[in-house]
Amino acid sequence: MASHRRAKQPSRTRVTVLTTAAAAAVALTSQAANAAPSEKPSKDEVKSKVDKLYEEAEAATEKYNGAREKSEKLEKQIGTLQDNVARGQEELNELRDGLGLMASSQYRTGAIDPSVQLFLSSDPDDYLDKASAMDQLSGQQVETLKKVQEKQRGLAQQREEATGKLTDLADTRETLKKKKDEVKAKLAEAQKLLNTLTAAEKAALDAQEARASRNAERDAIGSGGTTGPVKPGSGRASSAFAAAQSKLGSPYVYGATGPSSYDCSGLTSWAYAQAGVGIPRTSEAQSQTGTRINSVGDLRVGDLVFFFNDLHHVGLYAGNGQIIHAPRSGTVVRYESMDTIGGPFMWGVRV
Repeated sequence: MASHRRAKQPSRTRVTVLTTAAAAAVALTSQAANAAPSEKPSKDEVKSKVDKLYEEAEAATEKYNGAREKSEKLEKQIGTLQDNVARGQEELNELRDGLGLMASSQYRTGAIDPSVQLFLSSDPDDYLDKASAMDQLSGQQVETLKKVQEKQRGLAQQREEATGKLTDLADTRETLKKKKDEVKAKLAEAQKLLNTLTAAEKAALDAQEARASRNAERDAIGSGGTTGPVKPGSGRASSAFAAAQSKLGSPYVYGATGPSSYDCSGLTSWAYAQAGVGIPRTSEAQSQTGTRINSVGDLRVGDLVFFFNDLHHVGLYAGNGQIIHAPRSGTVVRYESMDTIGGPFMWGVRV
């Protein structure tokens, strides 16, 4: 007959542990549910975070611009060096052919000298070092051999320089790619945050920025606004400023230099180009051009003005503490107060 055993009862300790764990799980779930509504950042919090991301993206953009400019210069320099090397090699071959003809002529007359054989060697330097042999050469042969020597040395230097620049170009292209990826990542993160806002919240932020820009335009001397102690800029500065004014409303696009979109240094370099003045491409390089102006009170309309410790932002002074600039992604070329840029004024430059 089968035996019936009583089922084993869970111990009091085990029951207590399970009960405690279950209670903790319920509490955590409740806390998460209660916290969920507050996880969505407020409109102002989103704006603050987005502004920071855009600032970082713009700093990376200026580094990207610098790397791109360097890459383009290196490509031109390498092309020139390679063309020079090719032409130099042709000239060297012609000189060697001339030496060969001289040697052939001497051979036909039975007067070829053993030293002439050295003319055709790949190392004429070795021959020239042997001064005792120089007496056996004609003046024409000596002159030709010296040209061969000089040409070989020049070609060696150009090839070495080209090799170095090719290595530099490869490193620069890698930097270019990294900065481009960095900019894209920052912009994507900013857009993700903006997507958390409602349509009404986005509209409120846009209206706030538009209102600030209108106020800045109203106050700017360069727009015919309030008069003040600021003196007008030079003829070319005024022309550059007028060019920038003509692009009000054009969208910011990182790496762009016009004519339909701009980043901050793209706008300033384009504006001065319209005035017939060439300035560097990046904000950092532009900050080292012309006469430095350290006081806002000494600025004139059209002066370049620089912000942030790393000088990654630049605009054109519009008077009364206002500027025209291309602020950041998602915005357009506009007037803005220097007090709302988000970074300290470093100095101005009068080109």
